[in-house]
Amino acid sequence: MKVHEYQGKEVLARYGVAVPRGIVITDAAEARAAAEELGGKVVVKAQIHAGGRGKGGGVKLAANADEAVELANRILGMTLVTKQTGPEGRLVRRVLIEEALPIDRELYLGIVLDRSEGFPVMMASQFGGMEIEEVAAENPAAILKGYFDPDVGLHPYLSRRLAFGLELSGDCFKAGVRLMHALAAAYADTDASLFEINPLVTTTDGRVIALDAKASFDDSAMFRHKDIQEMRDLTEEEPLEVEASKFDLNYIKLDGNIGCMVNGAGLAMATMDIIKHYGAEPANFLDVGGDASQERVAAAFRILLSDPNVKGVLINIFGGIVRCDMVARGVVAAAEEVKLSVPLVVRLEGTNVEEGRRVLAESGLDLTVGEGMADAAEKVVAAVGRTS
Repeated sequence: MKVHEYQGKEVLARYGVAVPRGIVITDAAEARAAAEELGGKVVVKAQIHAGGRGKGGGVKLAANADEAVELANRILGMTLVTKQTGPEGRLVRRVLIEEALPIDRELYLGIVLDRSEGFPVMMASQFGGMEIEEVAAENPAAILKGYFDPDVGLHPYLSRRLAFGLELSGDCFKAGVRLMHALAAAYADTDASLFEINPLVTTTDGRVIALDAKASFDDSAMFRHKDIQEMRDLTEEEPLEVEASKFDLNYIKLDGNIGCMVNGAGLAMATMDIIKHYGAEPANFLDVGGDASQERVAAAFRILLSDPNVKGVLINIFGGIVRCDMVARGVVAAAEEVKLSVPLVVRLEGTNVEEGRRVLAESGLDLTVGEGMADAAEKVVAAVGRTS
C-alpha cells in the first residue's frame, strides 16, 4: 500500500527521523496561513502517488505567502504528468506547504527488501535529488549498501560505514547515524516494503533531514497497522483494483487487451507469458485464489469486462480446491449480467472438470474451449485479431 509523501514523513517522524515542518492543504486559500506559520519562504509540493513531481512542475519554491497562494492555486487541480504516472497523469487534490531549508548537500537513503539475499538492504548515495535508478545504471559503485536483519536491527558499524561513505562529518555524521537507525526501526516495525528518502539533505546549520519521503507497506500486514491502513487514498489507485480488493481478488491492471482470469499466482504468470508468446499482451493479472467462491468468480469476471481495453478473455482454471463447475457457474452468471460481447476462451482442468464443461456447454454462451494452455492462448489471440 502506497501513501503520500506527507504521510510517509508522519510515520518516519514517530521513529525520530528529522523531517521539515509542513502543513497539508486542499484549498489554495489555506496556503497563506500555512506559509506564514512556517516562516514565509516555503516549498509547495503536489501530493500524488508518483515520483518525478519536480520535473513535472509539481514542486515549486515560494518566496513569501503571496507566492505560496499563487502556486497552490496553480498546482491544486492540475493533472500532473511524470514518468511514473504515464501520459494520462494524476489529478492533484492536495498540496504540502513545507518550510524552506538552508540546504548544503543532497544525498540519497532508502531501504527495500532484497529478495535474492532474503534481507532488507539500506542503500545510500552521495547522488541525491536525482533518479537513483539512473545512478545505479551509470555508476553502480556510487550506491552503498548495508544488509541487516530486521529482528536484530541495523548494526552500528553498518550505519557508521554508510555515513563515512556519504562523507558526513561532525554533527552531520552523528545526526546521519541516528537517522539511519530510526529509518531501519521504522521499516521493521511498520511492515514496510519500501522507504526512500530522496533527497536526504544536510543543512548549513548541521542538521540531516528527510526532505522527501516515499513509503509503501505490505498489504497483507495492514491488519496490524490500522493507523497506516487509514492513510490509504483510494483516489490514487486504479478504480478496478479498488473494486477487486473488495472481493479479496489479486488484480493488477496492465496495458494489453486480453483479460485473464486464473487461479493461482504461478499459473497466472504462466498464462500472461504464453499470451505474450503468441503475440498479444495481457490486460491484467488476476488470481481469483485457491478458495474462490462462485460470487468471487462472478465479481472477477465483471471486473475484467469493465476494462474498456479488454477485447478478449482467457479463463484458465486448474481445479484443486476451486471446483471447475463452481467457476463455470460464476462465469455464466456474470456473463449473463454484463452481456458478453468479446471472444471468450475457457480452459478447465481438475476437480469436477466434466461438470464444469457441461455447465458452459449448456449456458448458450458464445465461447471457445481450449484443450490446453497453449491451445487456449493461441485461440484467444487469434479471436481478438479477427475482431480488431
